[in-house]
Amino acid sequence: MAKARVAILRTQPETVVEDYIKVCEFGGMNDALNPEKTTILKDNISWHFLYPGSNTPPWQLEGVILALRKLGYKDLVDVHNNTVVTNPYKGRELNKLGKILEKYNIPEMYNFKKEDMKWIRYEPKHKTLALHKVFPEGIFLPDYFFDKNIVHLPTIKTHSYTTYTGALKNAFGGLLNTRRHYTHSWIHDTLVDLLAIQKEIHSGLFAVMDGTTAGSGPGPRTLKPYDKNIILASSDMVAIDAVAAKIMGFEPMNIRCISKSHELGLGIGDISEIEIIGDRDVIKENWHFSVGTNLATGAGRLFWFSPLRIFQRLFFHTPIVYIFVFA
Repeated sequence: MAKARVAILRTQPETVVEDYIKVCEFGGMNDALNPEKTTILKDNISWHFLYPGSNTPPWQLEGVILALRKLGYKDLVDVHNNTVVTNPYKGRELNKLGKILEKYNIPEMYNFKKEDMKWIRYEPKHKTLALHKVFPEGIFLPDYFFDKNIVHLPTIKTHSYTTYTGALKNAFGGLLNTRRHYTHSWIHDTLVDLLAIQKEIHSGLFAVMDGTTAGSGPGPRTLKPYDKNIILASSDMVAIDAVAAKIMGFEPMNIRCISKSHELGLGIGDISEIEIIGDRDVIKENWHFSVGTNLATGAGRLFWFSPLRIFQRLFFHTPIVYIFVFA
């Protein structure tokens, strides 16, 4: 596999939108996407509340829209998803994303609205690691996602279940329905499956990651925010996640979704095989981030990953799950 490329830039409030345009160009956006296809903007609303480091900030969305338009990509659509925890309508408003989308006349769609898209059964071309076990009745994907470019807009942050979260995890909300939390016991293999599926169904893949404010602790919601003022971009979902994980202080190849994706040739997870473009000294940083738990994720870990997972159907496949949402 050819060496992966990840662009990193240091930024500041006065230049952040312009810097996003640059980092997209440096990261190879134009080579990664098909200009004749619609491009989906997949924002990352981990929590509908305005919480630094947790969600796609408006300057990230605006910078990426301008980068795409500068390169000639006119047909852009923002797609939102919901979860048992987040409300996408509140999320677009409270995080000021709606104003950006309205400013640039970007239409919005929701993967759970029947009038926007329908869920169709899909047979992956690759042998799945986890999804066939979690969904024995079949894997269903939103039909709108097929034969379109997708640009993921994650942030740099930790996650109580996956150590970190980034481009790989951002596909989780778009491609799986509200029962996606059933996969948590096999979350790393699920993310590998989803990356393979994306490579099968999308006409182009690109990720732009915001690290202006990064989050450490019991993510992806109740994080401790830190001002870091960096942004990343790449056409390799594994490589951009590996770089983000490395900067946060983790060994990327010790994180299963990264190492397994690397092993299967879905991307590059070994830092020594990744070319850094831009502010290359950032890769030497170690932020010493840690993964914590809150009441909900602490209990969740017990029922997803310990012997107590025999009870997970009771707690997470029934309305009892809303107790964890409240926590």
